[in-house]
Amino acid sequence: MTRFLLAAMAGGLFGAGLVISGMTDPAKVRGWLDIFGDWDPTLAFVLGGAVMPMILVWRVAARRKVSVTGVPLPQMPPQRLDGRLLTGAALFGLGWGLSGLCPGPAMASLSFGGAPIWTFFAAMATGMALFGLWNRRA
Repeated sequence: MTRFLLAAMAGGLFGAGLVISGMTDPAKVRGWLDIFGDWDPTLAFVLGGAVMPMILVWRVAARRKVSVTGVPLPQMPPQRLDGRLLTGAALFGLGWGLSGLCPGPAMASLSFGGAPIWTFFAAMATGMALFGLWNRRA
């Protein structure tokens, strides 16, 4: 039960942060990504606000074997750039640039975004499921 409550609190906090920061507004995200046009740098504060605490949290997590809920922490993945990572990053960035949404903001927008967000979410979930099937075969 504690795990569920902590996960719900973390998810709610994350979703509230996405809504308050404007990450759920595709136009604002596209403005951030349009560095050669009408660039909107305000989402840099969101990026900084996310990266700075995570640097500290990853350092603490690297020293622990279990999470605060007692669940074993996974090993850190190997830190190398390969074709698979670069291809995935390029596809993610392309999808983010075209739609103005990535998975977190899309999920946070489901309650108020209407049919376009549900369409995006369905396409994203289908892509994730297909990748899961493809990845199992690889």
